[in-house]
Amino acid sequence: MAPRFLSIADVTEILNISAQQAYSLVKSGDLPAIQLGGRGIWRVEAAELEAYIARQYAANRARVGREPAEQGAAGTDQQS
Repeated sequence: MAPRFLSIADVTEILNISAQQAYSLVKSGDLPAIQLGGRGIWRVEAAELEAYIARQYAANRARVGREPAEQGAAGTDQQS
């Protein structure tokens, strides 16, 4: 069974980012996380990480979805 909570190190490995980038995502609220224990160790719920990834894909589709249409129109003009 997969663990419910992931460490920041797990997040950095999964997303292939630095620890500083992972902490920035958590502190900005983009990646919801909780602090546990007396030392305040950050944990990210696996479902929240998957939701974050899905949001990033959706944002990228929205951004890229507009760009090809603009490029396609320019490309059509060049072919004429």
